[in-house]
Amino acid sequence: MNTKNLFQILFAFAPLLLLTNCGERFTTESKDGFISVINENGSTLGYNPNSGVSLLTVDRYAFKDLNQNGELDDYEDWRLPVQQRAEDLASKMSIEQIAGLMLYSGHQSIPATGRRGSSYGGKSYEESGALPSDLSDTQKKFLTEDNLRHVLITSVESAAVSAQWNNNAQAFVEGMGLGIPVNTSSDPRHGSDTYAEFNEGAGGDISMWPGTLGIAASFDPELMKQFGDIASKEYRALGITTALSPQIDLATEPRWSRFDGTMGEDPDLATDLAKAYVDGFQSSKGGDWGFESVNTMVKHWPGGGPEEGGRDGHFGYGAYAVYPGKNIGDHLQPFTEGAFNLDGATKMASAVMPYYTISDGEGEAVANGFNKYLITDLLREKYGYDGVLCTDWGITGDAAAVDQFQGKPWGVEDLSVAERHYKAIEAGMDQFGGNNDMKPVIAAYKLGVEEHGEEYMRKRFETSAIRLLKNIFRVGLFENPYLNIELTKTIVGNPEYMKAGFEAQLRSIVMLKNQSSTLPIKEKRKVYVPQRYVASTTNWFGNVTPAKTESPFNMAVIAQYYDVVDDPNDADFALVGIQSPNGGVGYDAADLAKGGNGYVPISLQYGPYTASTAREVSLAGGSPLEDFTNRTYKDKSVKTVNSTDMDLVTTTKSKMGEKPVIVVINISKPMIFSEIEPSAFAILIHMGVQDQALMDIISGKKEPSGLLPFQMPANMLTVEAQFEDVPRDMTAYSDSEGHTYDFAFGLNWSGQIEDARTEKYR
Repeated sequence: MNTKNLFQILFAFAPLLLLTNCGERFTTESKDGFISVINENGSTLGYNPNSGVSLLTVDRYAFKDLNQNGELDDYEDWRLPVQQRAEDLASKMSIEQIAGLMLYSGHQSIPATGRRGSSYGGKSYEESGALPSDLSDTQKKFLTEDNLRHVLITSVESAAVSAQWNNNAQAFVEGMGLGIPVNTSSDPRHGSDTYAEFNEGAGGDISMWPGTLGIAASFDPELMKQFGDIASKEYRALGITTALSPQIDLATEPRWSRFDGTMGEDPDLATDLAKAYVDGFQSSKGGDWGFESVNTMVKHWPGGGPEEGGRDGHFGYGAYAVYPGKNIGDHLQPFTEGAFNLDGATKMASAVMPYYTISDGEGEAVANGFNKYLITDLLREKYGYDGVLCTDWGITGDAAAVDQFQGKPWGVEDLSVAERHYKAIEAGMDQFGGNNDMKPVIAAYKLGVEEHGEEYMRKRFETSAIRLLKNIFRVGLFENPYLNIELTKTIVGNPEYMKAGFEAQLRSIVMLKNQSSTLPIKEKRKVYVPQRYVASTTNWFGNVTPAKTESPFNMAVIAQYYDVVDDPNDADFALVGIQSPNGGVGYDAADLAKGGNGYVPISLQYGPYTASTAREVSLAGGSPLEDFTNRTYKDKSVKTVNSTDMDLVTTTKSKMGEKPVIVVINISKPMIFSEIEPSAFAILIHMGVQDQALMDIISGKKEPSGLLPFQMPANMLTVEAQFEDVPRDMTAYSDSEGHTYDFAFGLNWSGQIEDARTEKYR
């Protein structure tokens, strides 16, 4: 072909070539009430066609015009770095909009019924005719009037309802102001239903795993990372983009009521597990942020574990964390070397929550969220943390008594609500948990203007806004906050995820005793399962659970493995299910009414306990709600709520004679084993698993492999003598077989486990 002909051909096709080169590099598709926009080699967008938001085409790519000004602003440009986008958007926000961004809602159930109920169009949910995925009146109010964008959800009717609620909420806010999407969060929601049956080919409402303390019993950070990876995918399918977890407090105080939410008491193990958890949740495809990422809010800085006497900081009676061993360093380690030092590209946990407590001797005697030394000097400056800092829920509210579940303004009770907000902001906090109301944040801003001037406070608010916005940008919400509901149904609780969770449950079970190789017991033997009495209890919120007698297991599951008999004389062995001792909260109003100070021991044994060796004078104390400072409980006595669990074991042993008694204990914290261990042939403990997992171990389908992530104390003397802030400082219990229930102890069919895990961590 000659040159002239070539030019003629090129000239003839020039318009087509020009059209091809200049055509749009994106496609659109209508989905579940939103428009999906797929940019070629770019970001996928989603927007509601009725929100007022439209597309801008720049360089042949599509962008959402979120503020509806007809121009591509930096914050709308998905090609730009997150920092630049967040700075641009923060500069455009009003103080009222930033104040709303600094709020984190109170707990929201979907639909809004029960204790967390709300109205729908002025009527109750039941009377309104509303769909379960509709927004409640409360939600509409705080999203509009208070500019709130961070929402904490609790129970949801189903995965599909959660996804539809997400789409409704995102469509509701998309056309408002600057188009900032909703960032939905959740407390941990992957616990196991003990009574549910596991079918390898079936799915569930959500995959079921042991709690983090149970996963810690595997001593396997890779298992923890797998959990984070799977849980994050399920969270995103539900519309959840922030996890109010993990709880990485070092569990050095065995009586603490939140012990079971931790990763154990060893700083090295907890550090490795914390790193794995955060990496699993935050890393999307390729290890960096993306549409499968979930922000993590690690808690509770600087470690909520060392509560004096085990009393919890949700109440004024537990306001103090103490450090008799001068050992705050161990408590910081899971944060500084774990959550802030990730292997993945997200680098560090995106948010941190301080605890309610006053950390005695660590800066000003105020709760951690108000403590400038702990927040600014230590966390921000020494450790260089620049992520979001969110208060624990309700620290700016009022409290009328040390034993009431109300506000938790420890150390700042004399300040007004507005002054508490301002003090937290000045300490370095960015956000207020459990506050739907913008007004006290605006009042705090005005207090700052009076002290520092408008320029200072505007800059201070923008600093928090940038941190908060970066977490929303990173997970892709500004691009596409909408969910494909049919896809959600296939992701949440799918069989693959259910299987992974069940296998993790098996690995979390710890065998402490196996006299004469009692376990495993072959299937189809005859088993006697005694009923368990459950005493009436009252929870933190004042809700009373009446007394009852029940089977401790799902008997349909037991019957799949063994022949259940009602008469112990007919049984080959007995299976006893109990819970670890419930020794109270460390405070009793009746003691106060009798002229005492209200403070009593927390017991880890089933039988009555008198604290004859407790401290004469408490290490910390003092509250405007009390007229004394010494919170000692020396020489006071308490009874355990579930002492009948001990009786059940010993009575069953008497009934069975020389036939084996297998004891299975659902553990929430360490316990004293001397009362029941001699009556048991074998002992298994778990931190929340399905009964089927227990049966797989007992029958020998699976071999136990779990290890204790904490010590089991020999007696209450060693509990009283230990330091609240020091790990592994108790004398551990030794049983009739010569085994000591110390950290990293566990048995398999061959005996005591000695492997790479015990070598590394013991």
